Amino acid sequence: MGTISVDLFITLDGVYQGPGGPDEDESNGFEFGGWQGHYLDDENGAVIGEGIDRMDALLLGRRTYDIFAGFWPHRGDEPIAVKFNAMPKFVVSRTLADPEWAGTTALADVSEVAAIKDRFEDIHVVGSGDLARSLLEAGLVDRLNLYLYPVALGSGKRLFGGDFGVPKAFRLAQPPRAFPTGAMLLVYEPDGAAVTGFDMSK
Repeated sequence: MGTISVDLFITLDGVYQGPGGPDEDESNGFEFGGWQGHYLDDENGAVIGEGIDRMDALLLGRRTYDIFAGFWPHRGDEPIAVKFNAMPKFVVSRTLADPEWAGTTALADVSEVAAIKDRFEDIHVVGSGDLARSLLEAGLVDRLNLYLYPVALGSGKRLFGGDFGVPKAFRLAQPPRAFPTGAMLLVYEPDGAAVTGFDMSK
């Protein structure tokens, strides 16, 4: 059975919204799009690229799918474009019935995701924070690849917002990796329910 990994670029205060460009995601009045670019370096980019090379299927939420479908098919022979355009893709959406990006299958609900694990070895959710939250709540995420950047924005969409309803614990799956600009890769795997109520006085 395959694994589902969530690849997410986040700030120190947990914001994942709009890392790639100024107008990537301006919903809810978000004004800080493109915050990731200042902290990218060759080493960081190489590690991200290695992760993409290992993927054999891509799983996306509707918003990220629309961004990717409008971008990667037009990037010619760039290595990431070649990989994304060729691999099987799945988008979870209640409204998209006939995706235009070649190789894409629409799934009506998160409940259909489990069957993908029987068909592929290394499935990745890139961005797609809303989908990632739903998958975490459903117990369908095997690994979190969190690229943490040394910036705090104060507002924006967060993976673990106040309405995240399933307390969970995680274990560090590999040593943290630091990059020259101060960014880090933190890899976690689910580790059961969150442990609370520990009495420090004993």
